[in-house]
Amino acid sequence: MPGSRRKGRILALQTLYEADTVRHEVSAILERSKERTDPSDDSWQFGAELARGVVDRIENIDRIIESYAPNWPISQLSSIDRNILRIAVYELTAPTDTPPKVAANEAVELAKTFGSDSSQRFVNGVLGSLLAERNA
Repeated sequence: MPGSRRKGRILALQTLYEADTVRHEVSAILERSKERTDPSDDSWQFGAELARGVVDRIENIDRIIESYAPNWPISQLSSIDRNILRIAVYELTAPTDTPPKVAANEAVELAKTFGSDSSQRFVNGVLGSLLAERNA
């Protein structure tokens, strides 16, 4: 069973994926998901914070992704890869308590689980470049 934060990241990914592919409002998606959640489960709150944070900063996040993946315009990325990267970049650039390496590792794990065969390498490469530059 995944930990609370991983479950939250999965919720954020599912929410952003639905918003990205069928254009439902994030707030409506989260409301529906909250109805199916145990109120004592911290993962929903964490996932909702991630999803809302990404939406609030999406233009800046997408610019960051495009700067570290210049050969891949954001519109050409698969929706799964795009939203995994959005969550990770949000965690890496927003004032969160998630250590940078944890955010990157969790993104790679999401890519392994939900992405294509090449997603893991792509996500790892983009985030590795971002982390290397931040630590330089």
